[in-house]
Amino acid sequence: MKVAIITGITGQDGAYLAQLLHGKGYRVIGLIRSYSHINFKGLEYLKLKDKVELVECDLTDLSQVMSIIKEYNPNEIYNLAAQSSVSLSFRQPIGTIQFNILSVLNLLEAIRMLNPECRFYQASSSEVFGEAKLPIKETSGINPISPYSISKASAHWITKNYRDSYGLFSCSGFLFNHESYLRSDNFFIKKVILQAIKIKNGEAEILEVGNIDIKRDFGWAPKYVEAMYLMLQQPHADDYLICSNHSVSLRSIIEYVFNYLNISLDRLVINEKYFRPTEILDIYGDNTKAKAKLGWEYEMSFYDVLTILINEEIENGK
Repeated sequence: MKVAIITGITGQDGAYLAQLLHGKGYRVIGLIRSYSHINFKGLEYLKLKDKVELVECDLTDLSQVMSIIKEYNPNEIYNLAAQSSVSLSFRQPIGTIQFNILSVLNLLEAIRMLNPECRFYQASSSEVFGEAKLPIKETSGINPISPYSISKASAHWITKNYRDSYGLFSCSGFLFNHESYLRSDNFFIKKVILQAIKIKNGEAEILEVGNIDIKRDFGWAPKYVEAMYLMLQQPHADDYLICSNHSVSLRSIIEYVFNYLNISLDRLVINEKYFRPTEILDIYGDNTKAKAKLGWEYEMSFYDVLTILINEEIENGK
């Protein structure tokens, strides 16, 4: 039985990845910061709570990370743990950068010293490319413009350095925005759908947002975690963009949700206090490499994804 460690297992991607790996016969070890603050929502929703092993570990403490590697001797490690909110990173830049970089260094150094055959996946982000020529490709220049994207860019280069310098099987997946019912409430799509449902049910009056005249490349999270798994099954480590090949405006997303729920756009309010200090106006990626080399398939329209998300929220809100 293969052993996989997933950091950030209680998040959206961690839960869906755990489901995928468990279904393939892996022993799944999930690292959590603390039992006292754990959110079991995702694991319970996917009926995985009793099928994975949860272990406390402070990823900023190398000795703890080394103990975990020694005890479980994993074949694969998927590092999904991070402070992953762009907006929060502007308010907490030091904490974001410290955790998102040091956790990666500790994991890779522990692998190098104790288990160099272990394969390592680093969850990177499309945010590292900043304003770049579109579509974004693996060869596009990295130009981070937020504390979050700076931390992810640094983590990517660290991952590549351990691959090039020490021969580790370490790769980064540059995932563009991907959504599901398990997405945290502080993310844009989730907030829009939840608030729209409240408006529909007479529990709220308006949806208040920041700059919605920007465009993003959105996808379906359960399909995106398949690409993570496929990256670690290749004969050689490499980095890949995981995306839908298209961008849609945040305004069109709100309009679709409101129209689907039969809500007047008069309920939409733009408030400049929610604007970010810096912003990428449009970004989308080219997934040609992932499709060709990984055999990954993705053809979903994000409006189809929105339909799934709205209905799932309504169903689970009963």
